[in-house]
Amino acid sequence: MLYRKLGRESRKRRSILANITRDVIMNESVVTTEARAKEVRKFVDKMITYGKSGTLVSRRKALAFLYNDDAVVSKVFNELAKRYETRNGGYTRIIKLKERVGDDALAVKLELV
Repeated sequence: MLYRKLGRESRKRRSILANITRDVIMNESVVTTEARAKEVRKFVDKMITYGKSGTLVSRRKALAFLYNDDAVVSKVFNELAKRYETRNGGYTRIIKLKERVGDDALAVKLELV
């Protein structure tokens, strides 16, 4: 499986991805760079798929990825799983914004559909 390294070592990269995933789930949108958004989209979709299955194993996998954040996992399993029960994937959308002022990185808005 190919993935983006995002210019970080693996521990920091995993932390960044988990934190942005948590922000997308709680706030239902986040503004970040395009590379990060494309990578985080995979994890948000996976968390919602875990919520749709609703098993104890899926809840534990979601808790393990999200650093045991019960509020986020309960939102995934109670609210988002019901919202997307008829949808077969593609729970997020990326809207391109403009370049950031400091480093000219393309900023995008990652939001739940």
